[in-house]
Amino acid sequence: MKVLYNIGIFIFTALAYLLSPFNSKASLWVKGRKKWAEKITNKIKPEDRTVWIHCASLGEFEQGRSVIEAIKKERPELKIVLTFFSPSGYEIRKNYSNADCIIYLPADTPGNAARFVRLVNPEFAIFVKYEFWNNYISALYNNNIPLYLISAIFRPEQHFFKWYGSFFRDMLRKFERIFVQDQRSLDLLSGIGLENISLAGDTRFDRVVQIKSTARDIPQLEQFRGGEKLFLAGSSWRQDEEIIAQYINKFPGRMKWVFAPHEIDKPNIERLEKLFNIKHVRFSEFNEASADARVLIIDNIGILSSAYKYAYIAAIGGGFGKGIHNILEPACWGIPVMFGPKHKKFREAIDLINENGAMTFDSFGNFSSILDRWLTDELFYLISAKAAVDYIDKNTGATGKILQEILQKDINKPHS
Repeated sequence: MKVLYNIGIFIFTALAYLLSPFNSKASLWVKGRKKWAEKITNKIKPEDRTVWIHCASLGEFEQGRSVIEAIKKERPELKIVLTFFSPSGYEIRKNYSNADCIIYLPADTPGNAARFVRLVNPEFAIFVKYEFWNNYISALYNNNIPLYLISAIFRPEQHFFKWYGSFFRDMLRKFERIFVQDQRSLDLLSGIGLENISLAGDTRFDRVVQIKSTARDIPQLEQFRGGEKLFLAGSSWRQDEEIIAQYINKFPGRMKWVFAPHEIDKPNIERLEKLFNIKHVRFSEFNEASADARVLIIDNIGILSSAYKYAYIAAIGGGFGKGIHNILEPACWGIPVMFGPKHKKFREAIDLINENGAMTFDSFGNFSSILDRWLTDELFYLISAKAAVDYIDKNTGATGKILQEILQKDINKPHS
C-alpha cells in the first residue's frame, strides 16, 4: 500500500505540473512550491525553536487559528512554521503576522518529507482537522517529534474504518494525540483500537468568540438599518439569493436586506443586482442619499464577521452546493440562522437545528414560512436567538484543553 500511495503522490504532482499552464489553481500550486527549502532557510535558523502547523486550506486555518495565537502568546520565543496545501489558504494568509515562515507544503514524497522535517526540526507539529500525509507523518514519528491532530472529525465511511484500511489506521497510531470534535469520532477511533484520543471539541467556537470580541463598528450598516430589523445573507450563492430575492421583491418593507455574496467579482455583483426590482445599492457606493434603499450589497471582503452584529436574522449560503459556510459567526451574536438543505456533514448545523437555533429551507415556500414565523412570533424568535448563543457558549474551550496538554507535555520539557 505504501508503494501505491507514493505512486499516487507522484501522479498527482505530475498532473498538477501538466495542468499548470491551463489552470490558475494548478499554476499557483506548482509555482508556490518552487524553492521551498530556500524559503525555510531564509526564515528558520538551526538554533531556532520551532513549531510546525499545517492546514489544508483557509477553513482549516481559521479552525486552527486560535491554537496558533495561543501558542504565540504563551511561548513567544517559539517560531511558527505554517504550511498550506491549497492556494485558497496560502494566497489569502501568506502575510499572517503570527507565523514566522509561511509556505506551501511540498508534495508528500519520502525525500521532501525527510528534508522538510530536518530543516524545520519542530519540537512538535499540529495538523488541523483531517490532513493525513503518510511520509510527513512517518518522518516526524521516526524522528521522535510529537504530532497532534486537532479539531478532528471522523465518519464511518472513511478508509480508516474499512477492512482494507490498515495502512491508514497505521498513520493514526503515529499521532501523539488526536483531539476530536465529538463523541461519535471518539467512538469510531476507539472501535479500531486507538487509545491516543481526547474529546476536546471544535476550536472554531473559540475563534468565533474571539472574532466577536474584536468586531468593528460599520457606520454604513448602522445608517442603512436605521430603526428597522435587518436580514443578512452571508456568503450567499445564486440558489440562496434567488429564493431570498423572490421574498424581498414580494415583501420589501418587512426588513432591511443585506447580501454579502461569496463571490464579489463584477459579473456576479451585476447578476445579483438584476434579481431586485426595488432600490438597491452597493456598499462601496453607499452614502446618505442612498440610505433609503431596501437592499445593500457588500462588494468587498473583510467585514462580514463584524456585519452580523447588526442583523436580526441571518441566512448562510452554500447549502444548495457543496455545503454551508460558517454558521457559527452569526450564531455567536444570538441571531437565528437559516441555510440550505446540503448541511448533513456539518455537525454544528445538525446541532443548531435540534436545539432550535437554526432552520433549513429548500424552496421559496419554506423559506417564507420560517422567516414569517421569526418575524411574527416574538417568543419563538427569542427562543431561537437564545438557543443560538447558548450553543456557542457551551461549546467553547477546545483551545484551552488542547494547549493544556500540548504545552505541558512538549514545550515545558527540558531542551538541549
